[in-house]
Amino acid sequence: MRLRGIKGSRNIEDRRGGGGKRRAAGGIGGVGLLVVLAVGYFTGVDVTPLLDGAQQPQQTQSRQVSAEDERAGQFTSAVLATTEQVWTKIFREQLDLPYNAPEKSWSRPVQLWTKIFREQLDLPYNAPVLVLYSGVTQNPCGGASGATGPFYCPADKKAYLDTSFFTTMSQQLGAGGDFAAAYVIAHEVAHHVQNDLGILPKVDQARRASSTTEANALTVRLELMADCLSGVWARNVEGLLERGDLEEALNAARMIGDDHLQRQAGRVPNPHTFTHGTSAQRARWFDVGFDTCNIGRCDTFAAERL
Repeated sequence: MRLRGIKGSRNIEDRRGGGGKRRAAGGIGGVGLLVVLAVGYFTGVDVTPLLDGAQQPQQTQSRQVSAEDERAGQFTSAVLATTEQVWTKIFREQLDLPYNAPEKSWSRPVQLWTKIFREQLDLPYNAPVLVLYSGVTQNPCGGASGATGPFYCPADKKAYLDTSFFTTMSQQLGAGGDFAAAYVIAHEVAHHVQNDLGILPKVDQARRASSTTEANALTVRLELMADCLSGVWARNVEGLLERGDLEEALNAARMIGDDHLQRQAGRVPNPHTFTHGTSAQRARWFDVGFDTCNIGRCDTFAAERL
């Protein structure tokens, strides 16, 4: 991915030194010993905390900054800047279009999506803050560490990332490449887009009223929508792509499918426990976003087949 000349985002909260100042990203904590992620948690979003959840004190356990993580922090800041440019453009150009739902669909989520397109027109895009930390940090959605992977917390509207996780992707998950890492960042920003549009709290409400199996199914659709929105972002930064970048993102999507991760953990894949979708589903919905470049086509809740 060609990021030379891309000015880094200002929406970076740097906790690497134990502080909470928002400044340009430079580096992040050293790599250290990394553990394989729990199945289904990679690039996840915990939508269970209420949006008005109480703030928790920020506690950060930092490590010495390495040159590798210094570069990773700069890369993350530049990728975040591209998401800000893309979603500002998308909100301006696509949210003034009516949404025509398919005839057969999940009624409640589709009603929500239609309502958003009808009522929230010409919305400004409120870019999220991305928290860079090393080791361990706290947030309103609970503790975070390099072992849990990147995630978005709707309670404070921030994404959290220990960039040493990129090493986990490459060395342990078989998802190497700079655009694979960029896809992870774009996926978390997509959860912020869902939150900005009111989708996360509505799905959270539906999850609370559902059985575990039904709640998991809703979460899968939410995650696949984020993959699709990541594809929309990728199409809009097509001019920055290099040969092989798109395949890196698709490979990452396949490597983090629930079925693949469960097999890697020595388990027989159990669809009832899936929370992110299969490898094929994740790659397919990224492709849908990339091919159509239309957020209306990312309505996984209206899809009969995922």
